[in-house]
Parts: sequence; structure tokens; C-alpha cells
Amino acid sequence: MWENFTYREFDSPDVPGSGTQMDTDFLDKLDEARDLAGIPFRITSGFRSKAHNEDLRAQGYQASANSSHLKGLAADIAVGSSSDRWAIVSALISAGFTRIGIGHGFVHVDSDDDKAQGVIWVY
Repeated sequence: MWENFTYREFDSPDVPGSGTQMDTDFLDKLDEARDLAGIPFRITSGFRSKAHNEDLRAQGYQASANSSHLKGLAADIAVGSSSDRWAIVSALISAGFTRIGIGHGFVHVDSDDDKAQGVIWVY
């Protein structure tokens, strides 16, 4: 269905096949962003089960109790260099994403209309 990825990349680690719960409009925009960036996107977190999200919170990760990952509206993309970070963030914005988080080794993106738009934050 998408040129650049499969549902499996978005599976919650504790629920094989759960990547199919990702929002298809979100995935369409993410696929467009991958094309624009011209580099692979390695997804480190896509859909999250409630149990996996709670496990991350218990481990001290900044996993919100109302995470957009729980709705299939978010992904974290691994970043290995500043130039890759630039390519990814620029492409996400060009594809129309308006919610981006910057971490040390990843970029978070979501399309959750229930949250503030036009924001970029750091972890």
C-alpha cells in the first residue's frame, strides 16, 4: 500500500500485527515525507499497546498517558546525524505535519488533532 514501509514497522513490540491499527492518513503523509527526505526512515516506535506504553512510563521514558502512539497517530524515527535530522524535520513539515518532537537520537511526529498544532518541542 505504501512505497516506503510496511505495517510491521509500526507494530507495538508486545502485539505482533498491531501496526495495522495505524491511521492510514497519517501513514500516507509519512510516506510522502520519506520521499521528500530522500533518506530511509527507521521507525523505532509506531503503534503502542496500553501495556507497552505503561511499561515505557515505568522505565522512566517520557511516554504520555494519552500518547498519540496509542491512537496510531504517531511515530518515532531514528536519527543518526544532524544532516539526517534536518532532512527528516524539513520533509515532515513539507508533508504537512504540524507536531514534531526532537530527541537526542530520534524525531517524533504525530497528527493528533486533539493536541496543540504548529509546535516543535525537545525531549
